[in-house]
Amino acid sequence: MGFFRDLAVSYRMGASATPAADAYNTALAFPNLFRRFFAEGAFAAAFVPAYAKSLQRDGEEKADILAADAMATLAASTIIITVICQLAMPWLMMLISPGFGWGTDKYKLAVLLTQITMPYLPCMAIVAHLSGVLNARDHFILSAGAPILLNIATLIFILPQTTAVGAAQWGSVGVIVAGVAQAALLVWGVNKSGAKVHWRLPRLTPEVRELIGKAIPGALAASATQVNIFISSNLASHVPGGRTWLATADRLYQLPLGLVGVAIGVALLPRLSRAVQSGDGDDAQTAMDQAMTLAMAFTLPAAAALVAMPGFLSDGLYTRGQFTAYDASQTAAALFFYGLGTPAFVLQQLYSRAFFARGDTKSPMRFALISVAVNIALGFLFFRLFGVKGIAAATAVASWINVAQMAFGLWRQGHYNPTLETWSRLARILLASLGMGLLLAAAAHWREAIEAPLRAMGLTGHALGAKEAALALTCLAALAVYPPLLFLFGGVKPSEVKAALRRGKA
Repeated sequence: MGFFRDLAVSYRMGASATPAADAYNTALAFPNLFRRFFAEGAFAAAFVPAYAKSLQRDGEEKADILAADAMATLAASTIIITVICQLAMPWLMMLISPGFGWGTDKYKLAVLLTQITMPYLPCMAIVAHLSGVLNARDHFILSAGAPILLNIATLIFILPQTTAVGAAQWGSVGVIVAGVAQAALLVWGVNKSGAKVHWRLPRLTPEVRELIGKAIPGALAASATQVNIFISSNLASHVPGGRTWLATADRLYQLPLGLVGVAIGVALLPRLSRAVQSGDGDDAQTAMDQAMTLAMAFTLPAAAALVAMPGFLSDGLYTRGQFTAYDASQTAAALFFYGLGTPAFVLQQLYSRAFFARGDTKSPMRFALISVAVNIALGFLFFRLFGVKGIAAATAVASWINVAQMAFGLWRQGHYNPTLETWSRLARILLASLGMGLLLAAAAHWREAIEAPLRAMGLTGHALGAKEAALALTCLAALAVYPPLLFLFGGVKPSEVKAALRRGKA
């Protein structure tokens, strides 16, 4: 659904030809940054382990009181931030996107759209918090499925519009409608789960103060990738269409990050927290090894595809409507470097959970700050040298540096080091992914030969033409080739895939 939303946005708003897409992506990026910073990051770091521990030690009643107090504090904080940002947005926009220029049409539209979308922040704070309650109780489907409401609302509000600016304005309204719907869905889900997390006025109890103390560094650590993307977008605002090129490329690598990295990380944290609380080091090691192997089995082939055929993907998926072939080529240049960084983006999600489960939010915070500093320095340098694609390259390098720091920190503290069996499997998964990547690179090279017979068959429409059909066939071929390669090299056994997909307690 998110992919269809992206197609609708690119089709109606374009990129470099109109100011609408850059303004709309800015309006989404700013509240999303705060969402990662204050909501999802903070509570992935602090709330879930604390709530799981309270459930185990104090029982459901006291754990739910902690959850209610934390939700009241988080909601109040994000509402205050929202109001301040809405009032100060004309000045904040020059910090967010200085390249838009004061008083320009793009600047004015970006200010308006961001003021409209800012209330999404408190809605998402509530969603992230209640997702933590459900995840700690081993309920994942509602928190995982809630973003579908955003995708549906965006499609409903954008598709009927006939102008790029109109699509951007109504798409921003759809964001607010979706935020309210998502919050309502999670409130219903928590009530159905048996948890009693009631609304109340904020109280700074000792437990809440302890959560805040852990949440601040945890939020910084867990949102490193988002901060890096935000800085990158700030630089890209100086190039017409630059923000949209990066956002479009970002959405493609967010697919493996969201479906694999975040999903496995969310499921991993409660299990690791229980293992650490019970002192079961073997189970903690097994959980991390299994998460690493499964995550890379899905992530490395995705990264190989992004690196092997970025132009084929960008053109085949997005070139239509207001999104031009030039926009697709610039998106592809950024996508290549994001593809190189995709495994790092996913590994960050896993390694950070190993720290958070042990109540250590300061170590990953330090690593994240170093990563952000590297990204800023390299971003300015590479942007000067290579343009917008240099920004993506800087983000990839900074993410790998962050992963290296976390891996070394876990090894030095004796918390996690992959077993020899895990290293062996990762190497085999890499070989299988490289084999599939070579197939995709060959398909991209001989793309014209693949498309020619499809055009001869009459596939020339805007929705499903020769390039779209050629891309679909190429992806299907890769889908058919990768599993046999994976099993042939011994990266993953078929029985393990069945066990991982089977619903279980962990």
